[in-house]
Amino acid sequence: MATLATTVDGLKLPNPFIIGSGPPGTNLNVITRAFREGWGAVIAKTISLDSSKVINVTPRYAKLMTNDGKEVVGWENIELISDRPFNIWLDEFKKCKDQFPDGVLIASIMEEYNRDAWSEIVGRCQDTGVDAFELNFSCPHGLPERKMGAAMGENAEIVEEVCGWVMSAAKIPVWAKMTPNVTRITDPSRGAFRAGAQGVSAINTIRSVMAVNLETLRPEPTVEGCTTPGGYSCKAVRPIALRMVMEIATMIRREFPGRTVSAIGGIESGTDAAQFILLGGDTTQVCTGVMKFGYDMVKRMCDELLAFMEKHKFETLEDFKGKSLDYFTTHAELVRMQKERKAKEKAAADEVAAKKMVKADSEWSGDDFVKQSEALARGTK
Repeated sequence: MATLATTVDGLKLPNPFIIGSGPPGTNLNVITRAFREGWGAVIAKTISLDSSKVINVTPRYAKLMTNDGKEVVGWENIELISDRPFNIWLDEFKKCKDQFPDGVLIASIMEEYNRDAWSEIVGRCQDTGVDAFELNFSCPHGLPERKMGAAMGENAEIVEEVCGWVMSAAKIPVWAKMTPNVTRITDPSRGAFRAGAQGVSAINTIRSVMAVNLETLRPEPTVEGCTTPGGYSCKAVRPIALRMVMEIATMIRREFPGRTVSAIGGIESGTDAAQFILLGGDTTQVCTGVMKFGYDMVKRMCDELLAFMEKHKFETLEDFKGKSLDYFTTHAELVRMQKERKAKEKAAADEVAAKKMVKADSEWSGDDFVKQSEALARGTK
């Protein structure tokens, strides 16, 4: 009987589906709703010690629709981290763990380039009983003036340094959330692992401009007639996320065996999740999908993932984790493999033709006389 239960970095999850940091984990009310619906874990919306500088605007989302207007395929947000006071979050973390002691609650934290601040937020959060940390090095648009989020995550050396600060204070597992807005996502991931982080999460949203309104000539989402580039998510980013998760998982195999990756990027079904796990994902996070379909989507995703596993006779997630990584190679190797296959096919065809050549007068046939003659002839010009 297939099971979705898994243990990742010592965290025991009933299934690999995790609420990704963002609006679906923005307060105690919605976090506990997620646990009641059966999510494997919840990552709360990113918090910092000082929320007074966090001021959101409206509207702050923009959607990319299919041509018939029936489906959302892309979603941009210019939303910041949590605007709720840090002390309220500490109180809600405690209440959540009291209500759901077995629920895996992960605190997403983000601070300025300041060791004392990172040490303080780690210490105070883990005292509430949260089960792990996710370090937000990847918010693509918010608070760059404070050198937070992607302003750190784009620099592998800073990622390694800050992860080192956190690891010196953390007593629970630590994941570093990677920005896709880099040339090689393996560079900051490698920095996080070198500093001792147990895992990375990838990918966060892609820096984007959703659209320009051709009537008003204003970019979307428009706030007071203007906008700022935001983070792009939803199913349209999935191919990019799959590639980056594959690259991180391949690096883990070669350089950091035993480390983990929590896959993110347009996951809306159990079959989406299966693809990420096949490419090395240990868990799968969903954020925009919850905003589209609601918290109860986890039940459907679990059923779909179990159906995939039963079809292929996989009993656990570990049975197929990373199974598709072996099918990636270089373009030069693809050329060599194809050339080798064609050469083998030609050799086999030549062997068959040779066996058909007449070797004695008794082998001539009236029905195949012309073909037998052609097989024995060499053409000239």
